[in-house]
Amino acid sequence: MSMFDTLKVDVDGAIGRVELNQPDKLNPLSRLALSELAEAARWFDKQSSVKVVVVSGVGRAFSAGADLATFQGQPEDDLRAAADQGRLMAEALESMRAVSIAAIHGWCVGGGLVLAAACDLRVATETAKFSIPEVDLGIPLAWGGIPRLVREIGPARTKELVMTCRPFGASEALASGFLNRVVVEQDLEVSVDELSKQLAGKASHALFATKRHVNAVTGQMVGTMRSWSDADGLLVALTDDECTEARERYLEHKGAR
Repeated sequence: MSMFDTLKVDVDGAIGRVELNQPDKLNPLSRLALSELAEAARWFDKQSSVKVVVVSGVGRAFSAGADLATFQGQPEDDLRAAADQGRLMAEALESMRAVSIAAIHGWCVGGGLVLAAACDLRVATETAKFSIPEVDLGIPLAWGGIPRLVREIGPARTKELVMTCRPFGASEALASGFLNRVVVEQDLEVSVDELSKQLAGKASHALFATKRHVNAVTGQMVGTMRSWSDADGLLVALTDDECTEARERYLEHKGAR
């Protein structure tokens, strides 16, 4: 479809696909990409035949996370709106009627991990790598990432991974409950396709009711709807001197490697 600039979106019967399509930049989540992901989720809600939507990344990575350059140097009102786009993306994807499956390979970083957490199911290659570098960048993990991680892996593991910013692999992500399956790299597409077809063969009402029921229960447990204020914490971090210094040190260190 040609309606998106940063995504590839298509439908084959009961199965839809969304591919992050900026492989030269490892599929960063810019303001445009976030708004297009939310728009794609709403578009799929209008496709009555679609039962499953697969979310993946083109090229060497699932997503390198938030494109911070697109959030800087703007008036405060615009900056807060920009900071809130990630939350709106995650909520649109999570509330989408169809069952979503994240197919993860390569790096899944920061906001990319929040995108994956907003999906219903997650399948990754055994070589996939995960990282939540926000605290090292001097910013809190926003976009509803905290409650979604608490929901999937528990509070103690969430605190450790978010505060230490240490990378972790697919085996740890599977053991912690973040992933449903881990497969060898060459089998990712086949495995996700098989899972998609298995789900697409179910009765729509029973499938969608199960998704809504589980989301309602977990929503009450971890309070994802309280994430509306994440943008304020992110806005403070983007303008705070100490946070800015931390971000500059991190980016300088990464650039020197």
